[in-house]
Amino acid sequence: MPGGSIYVQRDEKFTGNSAQWYYEKYWHEDARSRQRLRAVKGVIALAGAFWLAMRLDLTGAVFYALGAGLAAAGLDWYLSWRSYRATAVWRGRRRGELVTGRLLRRSLRGHRVLDGRAIRGQASIDHLIIGPGGVWIVDNESWSPDTEIATYGGRLFFGEKYGTAVAKPLVETAAAFAELLTRETGIPVQIGTLLAVHCGQLPRRGLVAAEGVTLAKPRLIARLVRRTVNQVLTEAQIEVLARTAARELQRVG
Repeated sequence: MPGGSIYVQRDEKFTGNSAQWYYEKYWHEDARSRQRLRAVKGVIALAGAFWLAMRLDLTGAVFYALGAGLAAAGLDWYLSWRSYRATAVWRGRRRGELVTGRLLRRSLRGHRVLDGRAIRGQASIDHLIIGPGGVWIVDNESWSPDTEIATYGGRLFFGEKYGTAVAKPLVETAAAFAELLTRETGIPVQIGTLLAVHCGQLPRRGLVAAEGVTLAKPRLIARLVRRTVNQVLTEAQIEVLARTAARELQRVG
């Protein structure tokens, strides 16, 4: 294969045929247009602030105007940068499980977070969380920025596609994890299923729940875990479940 390797599988995210490649190409090509528009916004803010300062007879009107112009340009740059950075996982520039893992450990005091776990020979998950309010599995996914994630009639949709193919394996994996932990510990376990969405259009409140799975932005996952009580676990039960999971669940990745 010209320019490639027979030993390394090509990642479609970095080829000229992928949506990610075109997204980055057009983003960089549009840089000058964004800069011109940013300058226009800064000048408008500068002129407006100067006019207002003069009308209010404020001393140092020029400094107010310069500050407003720089603030407007800076805000426009930040919003543009944040929009681009939000696609990093989808573009293959960041690993979603690492992003979510850091957020979980930073926010979930009193919880055990195990990364990259699987029942031998079955599907794996990115994070297993065990805490006072119960047990959760968390996986990470990313779709193109224009993919609308919504529910209709109790069903999950990604754009015009049904989401059952994404939700069903997660629900089945949660059931398998719960069965294993219950059998090995004697503690009846119920597992909540969460999906961290790194790119894609979620509703304004940032989460969607359907077909047994709750989808949310990564920053909201820890908040959902803290606020939701699937079952009440004592510190001793949390310890037993965490040790059993570490022993019985295969580490992947």
